[in-house]
Amino acid sequence: MMNVALEEKNVYEDFEPRSDTLFFKVGSHGLISFHGRNYNIKKKLSAEERNRLLSDSNFYRVASDCYVNVGKISHIEEDGLHFGNCTKSVSCSKRVQHYVMQMMQGSPRVG
Repeated sequence: MMNVALEEKNVYEDFEPRSDTLFFKVGSHGLISFHGRNYNIKKKLSAEERNRLLSDSNFYRVASDCYVNVGKISHIEEDGLHFGNCTKSVSCSKRVQHYVMQMMQGSPRVG
């Protein structure tokens, strides 16, 4: 009998942006660069998929081309937003840090 719970998820095959992404950057022509704990995945999305992702309330725009998954942020420091115990972080302004902190402290999010 195979124990599925012990198998690790292959994010390259079963990629789910909402749960697997720490942050993503929007490129030209629908190309999105997703950044996770141990990987970066570039995917070309349709206009509909891209619009749905950009309007997802779990993600907050911290720069013109960069959106962070607020639920994955572990702490905020002088230099920006940090994710869990990995080395990935995103630099942003103090104003953006303040707004993200408010979101993390319980502002209701749909989704």
